[in-house]
Amino acid sequence: MPTATVEGPPIDDLERKRELTKAVTDAMEKYYGLPRDVYVVVIKENQPQNVSTAGELIVDRIARMRAAAEKD
Repeated sequence: MPTATVEGPPIDDLERKRELTKAVTDAMEKYYGLPRDVYVVVIKENQPQNVSTAGELIVDRIARMRAAAEKD
């Protein structure tokens, strides 16, 4: 079974998750050409305090960017 894993920040709106999984399934169906019922889509939601980029936690990066925007 072709499986796609989508990792990112939490999506609170269930309808948006439905749209995301449908779009991913549509793309997989287009390129693999297999029946829709064989595809698996897994959404892994990562809290900003559990992910970093360039050695900085996302939660800290967001706070820093907000502080900088408030100064402007």
